[in-house]
Amino acid sequence: MPEESRKRAARRLAIARGHLESIRRSLDDPHVYCVDVLRQIKAVQGALDGAASVVLRGHLEAHVATAATRGDEQELVDELMDVLKYL
Repeated sequence: MPEESRKRAARRLAIARGHLESIRRSLDDPHVYCVDVLRQIKAVQGALDGAASVVLRGHLEAHVATAATRGDEQELVDELMDVLKYL
């Protein structure tokens, strides 16, 4: 994966981690509003989705775009079909 993609994904995961920790702390408050917790959970999901997109783009740029020159197009197509199950 390109170094810039690694850095961008790491930043997004750090954001998700911060949001998740905030949610966990808020649940210690008996007066926490459920809808606020749900909004924060959605923010974590968005940060994780963003990180996944960055990683996928890095994979496409680093490996898929060059598959024809290496001759492993079919293996990469199979791999991507498997990966898409998780997105």
